[in-house]
Amino acid sequence: MKFFLDTAEVKEIREAASWGIVDGVTTNPSLIAKSGRPYAEVLREICELIDGPVSAEVVATEAAAMLEEGLKLAKLHKNIVVKCPVTIDGLKATSALSRRGIRVNVTLIFNPLQGLAAAKCGAAFLSPFVGRLDDIGHDGFEIIAQLVRIISNYSLPSQVLVASIRSPGHLLRAAESGAHVATIPFAILKQSLHHPLTEIGLEKFLADWRATHQKIE
Repeated sequence: MKFFLDTAEVKEIREAASWGIVDGVTTNPSLIAKSGRPYAEVLREICELIDGPVSAEVVATEAAAMLEEGLKLAKLHKNIVVKCPVTIDGLKATSALSRRGIRVNVTLIFNPLQGLAAAKCGAAFLSPFVGRLDDIGHDGFEIIAQLVRIISNYSLPSQVLVASIRSPGHLLRAAESGAHVATIPFAILKQSLHHPLTEIGLEKFLADWRATHQKIE
């Protein structure tokens, strides 16, 4: 499973990239707005840090304007993946962009039929939001399992990208479900790499080593 970082904070991306486990980045206008910097400038910098897909979202709501914005975003860097919502206009734009060889991440998916429609339109990535489904009492991972099965049934080239991950438990379930990608907030990714027994074990090993007064020559 690929790990994407769900952030527009360049410091976080630079740090996580140094760990060697980040395969891409997802952003949205809200995340980039928090940086207080121009949209294109932030996207280009992220693309230089991560040699993988970087999702950049359109802000238009009509298909023609989405297509125009998507074409501009795609020109910023070869790593850019245009993110479109799973509305009818968004699907029209996805079809038009994919026909031009531009990768699209279809976002705000909340049922498997929306995901199937996006796949049929040529989407490279399908982004169901598991955390938001959990918020309203649904099991978001039921939809992940359904989408993974649908994609497999018909050998569709789209990848299921689990979004709105709220905990390391969500990340684990994404991996168990067979999802192709999970996009993860920096704090959640960092939290998933820690365990108290790891820290206790390391301290014990180091204490034993120091007691021998040896050095690695």
